[in-house]
Amino acid sequence: MQTEQLTTLITSWVPSQQPGVSKQYPEFILPADQVHFVAQSLKAHPETKMDYLFCLTANDRKDGFHVVYHLTSTVYHHVVVLKVILPDKENPSVPTVSDIWRSAEYFEREVYDLFGIRFENHPDLRRLFLEDDWVGFPLRKDYKDSFTLER
Repeated sequence: MQTEQLTTLITSWVPSQQPGVSKQYPEFILPADQVHFVAQSLKAHPETKMDYLFCLTANDRKDGFHVVYHLTSTVYHHVVVLKVILPDKENPSVPTVSDIWRSAEYFEREVYDLFGIRFENHPDLRRLFLEDDWVGFPLRKDYKDSFTLER
């Protein structure tokens, strides 16, 4: 499926989506409350069959946290990037996609651990790398510790 066809398909599902800026893969910026629906639809649709979530990460930007999903189809070999922008840096949250792709469980735990972004309805949202009593989220731009304070 070509970029134009993917854009038409996703726009038919979520008219409020916006095109992203990636030149490598088709990228779509979605409202947080629509990401689960679009992800499920991309996996189930017979012309997309996005059966593999190969990356889920986040970025701390001036306009909020960007949660980024890279999906691919092992059948058709096309890739799509979904992005959700969370302007609320105090209580950022987005629905989980771990019920769609099992690999999301660990990706979402990593993002939670390092950015503090909550994934609603995640089956086991707890820290993955850091100790349970760790204070703060190290990949946030406002994070301070003894190393960053000295700079």
